[in-house]
Parts: sequence; C-alpha cells; structure tokens
Amino acid sequence: MRTRYKTINNEAFHFVTSTTVDWIKVFKNKKYYNILTEAIKFYQAQKRLEIIAYVFLPNHFHLIVRSDELVNIMKLIKAYSAKEIIKLLKSDGEYKILELLRINKKEYKTHCNFQFWQEGFKPKEIIGEKMLRQKIDYIHYNPVKLELVSEPFEWKYSSAGFYFSGEEGVIKLDLDY
Repeated sequence: MRTRYKTINNEAFHFVTSTTVDWIKVFKNKKYYNILTEAIKFYQAQKRLEIIAYVFLPNHFHLIVRSDELVNIMKLIKAYSAKEIIKLLKSDGEYKILELLRINKKEYKTHCNFQFWQEGFKPKEIIGEKMLRQKIDYIHYNPVKLELVSEPFEWKYSSAGFYFSGEEGVIKLDLDY
C-alpha cells in the first residue's frame, strides 16, 4: 500500500477511513466482516493499536485509533484482510466481485491479480473533545445514513452499542485515554 499520509502526532487519536476499490460492496455477510475484525483485534491485542470507536460497512470502514506506528499497522491490516477476503471470495464463488477487483486493480500492481482496498487510509488527527464527539457521531450514524439500520446501535459492526447502552461490540474499546 503506497500512502502519502503520515501521522504527525503519535500521542493523538486519528480518524481513519479506508474504502474498497471503486467502493465495491464486498462485505455482504459476517464471514467477510470477521476477517477485518480479527485483523484489527490482532494488533489491538499486541498493544500496537488503541481503538475508541469504529464502524465496518459494506464497502468501507472508519476507526478512531491511536498507534505509534499507525501507517504500518494500517498497511498490515489491509494487506492481511485483502488476502484472506480474496481467498474467501474465491471459495464462495463470488466471481462478479472478483472480476470487479481485477478490473479496478492499478496497472502498476504487477505482483497481484486483484486490488481490494483503495490506496491510503486518510488519517485525520483528532484535535479536541468537540472534534472527537463529531467523529464518533459520524461513525455511529453512518449505517443509518446508508439505510442499513434505523438506529445506530442496531448495526452489529459498530461501537455504537457501547456508546448508547454499554453493550460490547465485535471489538472491545480502549477507553483508558
């Protein structure tokens, strides 16, 4: 993953967005979401990534995270999840999606047949409580805006359940900041 984004303040939380190539809706069921979830949880368990909010959607995800090595961790998460999801797409016979991933691959990517994620991940440093609240609300209301659910806490792949009612989601939050 080539990226021109660099984090400036490793002590700060960052709002991160990553999308599938051409916004292809790959995440159709829990098997695909679980791969992304497990990749993120792996680095969280190693204490290399702190997460205070998240949402995973059919073609992108948002995180509010902190890491001393954010650029590298995001690269590793995206590389692993892409490889494993492409394997699963093949075994599930999802040939239309695979074809879209193939035709949307950048020409210079000669080492692979498919491109899963768009390059980069657009980290935005969280500056102040007001910005943090705005980004958390944005993340949590994204599934509502996309008409996937009526209320934010109904979306399983989000931290909204924790913020609305204290229910732990698919990823345990690091709220000791």
